[in-house]
Amino acid sequence: MGEDDSKLIARFCELADRADRTGLYTNTKFLNAAEQSVLLRLRLPVKADLWGGYENAERRIAVFGSEETAGYEFTPPIECVLIRPANERFADELTHRDFLGSLMGLGVTRETLGDIIVDGNRGYVFCLDTVAGFICDSLREVRRTSVRCERAEPPKQSVNRVERRSCTVASERLDAIVSAVWKLSRGEAKTLCEKELVFIDSRVSAKGGAQLNEGAVVSVRGYGRFRFLGIERETKKGRLRVTVEVFV
Repeated sequence: MGEDDSKLIARFCELADRADRTGLYTNTKFLNAAEQSVLLRLRLPVKADLWGGYENAERRIAVFGSEETAGYEFTPPIECVLIRPANERFADELTHRDFLGSLMGLGVTRETLGDIIVDGNRGYVFCLDTVAGFICDSLREVRRTSVRCERAEPPKQSVNRVERRSCTVASERLDAIVSAVWKLSRGEAKTLCEKELVFIDSRVSAKGGAQLNEGAVVSVRGYGRFRFLGIERETKKGRLRVTVEVFV
């Protein structure tokens, strides 16, 4: 366990203990997949729930506490900010990296930002409510494009976009399915697992031989995420035809 993990665990324990002691909710800032995996391995005095602003979010905050003990329903401190070109005719093609880079250039820290959903030339940024107003007031340019920012509801067609794919694999092993989805060699997929860059339902999986259950969401750092939907059929050559939904 590295020093960073030790600090992270100490923070999780502090927040869980405070929620248990006071009966009030506590929460982290946004966590990446590796940080969520550390959290999910811990035994804490209170349950931790993960919130990202929409279903299937990758970056999420951890919330400690419950409505039963707090006496009220928790409202996640997450807002969605729409960033759009001031004039579409003169806009560059804007990417996830462009939006993130411009936000970081304002001095906004990564831990206050959740997922960024790109829909055409628009960016929907999930962020802590403490920075939403600052982003709306301060961000005026992304790349070389003048932009306008406003709080908004994320479009359902964007946050729930998936692409269904069928792949042929030798088995239900994690490395076999990862290699088929992302068109990698089995060796490359195995190495990604060994380097702890692959997560199943937010839990790190260092074993390429792990078996996937239907509905499991797999995140591969640097490649993306998919949901395993199960086996369609067995081919005449004894291989398996499986179906996945890739988040796009």
